[in-house]
Amino acid sequence: MRTGVAEPRPPHACPVGTLPEPSGGLIGLWQAYRQRLGRRRLLARAWLHRRDLTCVTDRTAAVRATDILCFICLRNEARRLPFFLAHNRRLGVRHFLIVDNDSTDDTAAILADAPDVSVWHSAASYKSSRFGMDWLTWLMLRHGHGHWCLTLDADEILIYPYWQTRPLPALTDWLDQQGRDCFGVLTVDMYPTGPVSQGAHDPAADPVESLGWFDAGNYLVQVQPKLGNLWIQGGARARAFFADSPRKAPTLNKTPLVRWHWRYAYVNSTHALLPPRLNRVYDTGGGELTSGVLLHSKFLPEIIARSAEEKTRGEHFADGAQYAAYYDRLVDDPVLHCAASTRYTGWRQMEALGLMSRGGWI
Repeated sequence: MRTGVAEPRPPHACPVGTLPEPSGGLIGLWQAYRQRLGRRRLLARAWLHRRDLTCVTDRTAAVRATDILCFICLRNEARRLPFFLAHNRRLGVRHFLIVDNDSTDDTAAILADAPDVSVWHSAASYKSSRFGMDWLTWLMLRHGHGHWCLTLDADEILIYPYWQTRPLPALTDWLDQQGRDCFGVLTVDMYPTGPVSQGAHDPAADPVESLGWFDAGNYLVQVQPKLGNLWIQGGARARAFFADSPRKAPTLNKTPLVRWHWRYAYVNSTHALLPPRLNRVYDTGGGELTSGVLLHSKFLPEIIARSAEEKTRGEHFADGAQYAAYYDRLVDDPVLHCAASTRYTGWRQMEALGLMSRGGWI
C-alpha cells in the first residue's frame, strides 16, 4: 500500500517500509496467545449478538462458491443506496448481506425486491454491537467463509487501479496469484465547493459529481506495533474539525476486502483484523502493494439533520461527549473547501498523489 505522508509525523510514527518484524521468543508466543484469545472473544461476541438479528429476506441459497459478497450495516441510507448498489454490482459484487439497524426511511422498500440482497433487521444498539461489527461478524462467519468479502459503509465508494475496466474478480484473481488474501485502502473525504448543504444530488447519481473536492496531502501515517496495522489520519475532517486535537481525528486506513475464513474477525471497524497478518497491506521492504481508495460521501446535505439526530442518539462514538463539538460544527453547515483543496479527476490522479498504488498489477 502506498500513502501520501505529510510532515511532521506524530511521535513514534513509522514510515511505511520500516516496520520491524514481530518479536520472537517468549514475548512473541505470549502476544500470539493473547491475540488468539482476543479473536475467540470477538467470535463469541458475534455468536451472542446474533440474537439481535431478525431475518427479513434470506436469498443466500443463490450464492455460488466463487461469488464476491458485500457486507454492510446501515440505517436510513435510502438516498445513497441506489448508487451504492449499482456501483458495487458494476464492480462485480454478486450478493449483498445487509443489516438494517431500524431504518425509518425508504431503505427497507429499496432492498425488498432486489434478487441479490439478503436483509436482517435489528433494533438493538449499534454502539453495543461494536458499532455493527458483531452483527456483520456473525453473518460473515455463517456466509462468508471461503469468499472474497467486501465490508463497507453506505457512504463509501470503492475505487482501485483500472476499476472502470477490470472488475473485482480480476483483482481478486490477481491477489490469489500473489498469495495475498487482503486488500488495503485509504478513506478520502469528499466535499463540495460551498457549504455542505450545497452538495445535493440525484440518489441514482454518483455523489462525487456533487462532492468533487478532497485534501490531497495532509496525511500522517503510523504503524501500530500491537497488530502491525497502519494508522492514518488527516484529510478534511482532521483539518476542519480536529485541528486542535489531531489524535482524535478519524482513522482513514481500512482493509475492506478479504478472502474470509470463519476464524477471522475485525477488531475495530475494518481498520484492523485478527489474525494480525491480515493487516500487512503494505510492503515492509520499501516497495508498494496494490491498494485502493474509498471515496467518502459523508458530506451530502442530509449530514446536517443526521448530525443533530446522532448527537442525541450517541450511537456512533465510544465517548459521544468528546464529539459533541464535531456534531455542532456539522449542524452549522460548514464550508470544507479551502485554498489547498484538490479537484478529483480519477484513480490515476490518486496514484500520482501517493494515495493508492498499482503495485505489481500492470
